[in-house]
Amino acid sequence: AASSVLSEEVSWKNIRFIIIYPNSPEITMKILSVALATLLSAPQIRAFSSAAIIRSSSTCSNYLSPSVQSCSSSSTARTMSSVAEDTKVADPATNPLLQPDDLPKFSAVEPSQLTPAMQLILEKLESDFAAMESKLAESKDTATFDEVLPELEKIQHPLGFAWGIASHLNGVKNSDELRIAYEQNQPNIVKTSMKFSQSKPVYDALMAVQKGWESEESKDDDFVMLQKKRAVANSLRSMTLQGVGLEEGSPEQIRFNEIKLRSAELANAFSNNVLDATKLFGLTVTDSKSLEGAPDSALAMWAQAHQQHLIKEASDEDEKKKLGEAEVDAKAGPWRITLDGPSYVAAMQHVPDRDIRKQVYIGYLTRASEFTAEQLESKETEKKEGAPGKDNVPIINEMLKLRKEVSGLLGFNNYAEQSLASKMAPDVQSVADLSNLILEKALPAAEKELAAATALAREAGGDEYSESNLEKLMPWDAAFWVERLKENMFDLKEEELKPYFALDPVLDGMFGLVDRIFGVEVREANGKAEVWHPDVKFFEIYDKESGEHMASFFLDPYSRPADKRGGAWMADCRGKSAALGIDVPVAYLTCNGSPPVGEKPSLMSFREVETLFHEFGHGLQHMLTRATIGDVAGINGVEWDAVELPSQFMENWCYDKPTVDGFAKHYETGEALPEEMFKKLNDQKTFGAGMMSCRQLLFGMMDLELHSNYDPDGDETIFDVQRRMAAIYTPYALPVEEDRFLCGFSHIFAGGYSAGYYSYKWAEVMSADAFG
Repeated sequence: AASSVLSEEVSWKNIRFIIIYPNSPEITMKILSVALATLLSAPQIRAFSSAAIIRSSSTCSNYLSPSVQSCSSSSTARTMSSVAEDTKVADPATNPLLQPDDLPKFSAVEPSQLTPAMQLILEKLESDFAAMESKLAESKDTATFDEVLPELEKIQHPLGFAWGIASHLNGVKNSDELRIAYEQNQPNIVKTSMKFSQSKPVYDALMAVQKGWESEESKDDDFVMLQKKRAVANSLRSMTLQGVGLEEGSPEQIRFNEIKLRSAELANAFSNNVLDATKLFGLTVTDSKSLEGAPDSALAMWAQAHQQHLIKEASDEDEKKKLGEAEVDAKAGPWRITLDGPSYVAAMQHVPDRDIRKQVYIGYLTRASEFTAEQLESKETEKKEGAPGKDNVPIINEMLKLRKEVSGLLGFNNYAEQSLASKMAPDVQSVADLSNLILEKALPAAEKELAAATALAREAGGDEYSESNLEKLMPWDAAFWVERLKENMFDLKEEELKPYFALDPVLDGMFGLVDRIFGVEVREANGKAEVWHPDVKFFEIYDKESGEHMASFFLDPYSRPADKRGGAWMADCRGKSAALGIDVPVAYLTCNGSPPVGEKPSLMSFREVETLFHEFGHGLQHMLTRATIGDVAGINGVEWDAVELPSQFMENWCYDKPTVDGFAKHYETGEALPEEMFKKLNDQKTFGAGMMSCRQLLFGMMDLELHSNYDPDGDETIFDVQRRMAAIYTPYALPVEEDRFLCGFSHIFAGGYSAGYYSYKWAEVMSADAFG
């Protein structure tokens, strides 16, 4: 009976009753699911609320358990209540994802709101876009700029707003519920994006607009016209790279779109795997001798991490409360080292125990690989058929094959060529030429730096570092001894600097800098916008001369290993746009800096200070834009290998004395950073630059090699490529056998840097010229 019901098309008028199978709750649930799905897709129900999204199977499972023997009136009432609730979450008045005219209401955002919001948005978007295409098809030769790109902005804005919030929270407040909702909706978002980018009417209209401008009398364009021309040129190029030239309905177009969908799924899985593997690792240390000499701030961080771990693992609420109230003894421990950025770096630089460093190093380098996949998969409660697994190796292999295939469909020899088509670098050889030019200077310096660190280890490290016991420093040794070498050379320890770099004064100094060079005032505006975590701060930027409110930004400064991805990034919350009437752009600035420990404020390492300035540079490009055409305002329309220019430009100010004097104050005494310490800080600016440059060159050229000359269907593996490129760019530090660095290389497999990681060095050259 169940089989026949499930296999037949049930019409609305034939739904009269549902048979409950007392001894087969599973069959009952299946029949209820189909029946409800049929009922709720009928015209009568859709007329009640076209916005309601009912997931019938989950509705039933919420209210039926193996013990349920009948469908009582109370459960029917609950089901009707669920329908009303789903209607409510698709109501713009109650769903914050459907309110694009204001800042996000983060306190009200729930994962369950995403699907109903997306359905309502996409339904209207498709209708509006179809009407626009029809209009453009009728007047493609006479279309004006205002009839194309500004109208597209208006149509796409609700989707960009809602999906932007989901994407942001997926990075800073990740949860199982949000992941499920995100993964459910991502395919529809990708499909919609492809409809825009492959629209022949839009492309033809833009071509007509561009041709019309070319036929006009030549004259100097004003700023607005220059924006329009760049926006149109960028859009035409982007649409070409997104397959607009593929014949509608052709096998090539169908395959192209299939690849795009699968690629989005793979990138999201890659990122989730890295986050999960990062959270999975934790090394508890109980012997204080193993951490002897480690900075007090690191010990406090690790001790606090151990306490948080115990609280998380405790099953009893009273026990959790008791653990939370217990005083943490940073000197006595125990301590817990994790793979979260501040914890990992501190371990590599300051833990004297080689075995601990090795465990942490290998743990970091094997994230999301075959070494962690089994343990991660055992934690999965459900796995969708065909979904990527927890091992990023097959994901990378599939992504490289798909990228090669898609570039071939577009007429390129490889994916690197396709990527560079929208960048400043003219071709792969130009990038290689610059990289090799830098390598000529960097490699000798790197080898000299490592030799000096090795000599110090032999001299001061004891018998385990003698040549008879250790032929050369291992990767988990290098950072530790390079740090000791720096301390010896400059008589300056990172721990001595940290008290002068408390977060709030650093922010004040950074804001004072932009006051001096850009004439803007940054004001704290906490409470004026809702935030996703209590640590998040909100600021507003004003033009000092006119008093105009120019921009705003959120700052999420600290690491949160439980639900926040690693690294640091800037993203746009709202972009400046005349078409949308938005003249106050808003940015997200996300860091993973050292959080406060106990009563101490966040005391930053100098590298964390540089990272904050770096991300603020990205934010300033977005926020201080004078452009009003959305497609080229702020960070939009900037070539990827130029986008790091303002960020690296801002880093340079961390060595500018007036700037440093503005923020380097001791958090307890208020004493300014002593002149002697600032001089030492400046002297060590280029310390380790050789090894760091070679490392960046390796990443950039390995990325290009994987996307140009590497054959993913050949005998060579991705790790063979890594070893081959390391032999050129870091021959002094070849990968160990367990090295799976590529499995965590999110920049190129889950970010925007595929065949573009070289951009850091490319833009660094320009930022150095700009700073002077």
